[in-house]
Amino acid sequence: MARICELTGKRTRVGMNVSHSNRHTKRTFMPNLQERTIASPLLGRRVTLTLSTRAIRTLDKYNGLDGYLLQVRNARVAEGFSLQATRLRKQVLAAAAAKGLLPVKVKAEKRAPAAAKAVKTAAKPAAKKPAAKAE
Repeated sequence: MARICELTGKRTRVGMNVSHSNRHTKRTFMPNLQERTIASPLLGRRVTLTLSTRAIRTLDKYNGLDGYLLQVRNARVAEGFSLQATRLRKQVLAAAAAKGLLPVKVKAEKRAPAAAKAVKTAAKPAAKKPAAKAE
């Protein structure tokens, strides 16, 4: 099993041990990963994920897995989520939409083309010219 967090993408990193005499020897930095089973009320089931302790704290902050998956940005999903977590997010979003928990996006009113041009070409206030001095 690869040691990678399924939400944050944290993985084993490579670095150097540096001794007092400045000798460098290779070493690995392992992330603190935990296997957690988390309940998802929207899906009505429990999900087992391998998470870093940082990800577990983040889930607590957002009131569980569903709260986190509903607010996370698409860019974050693309860079760090595992395939399983990405599928899980799509399922949670679909379940939330079916229950009406997602905010409704309001479409902006479309203006008539003539009104849009009138707004763009509105007259600008004229600059004040200095008065001519009388002699």
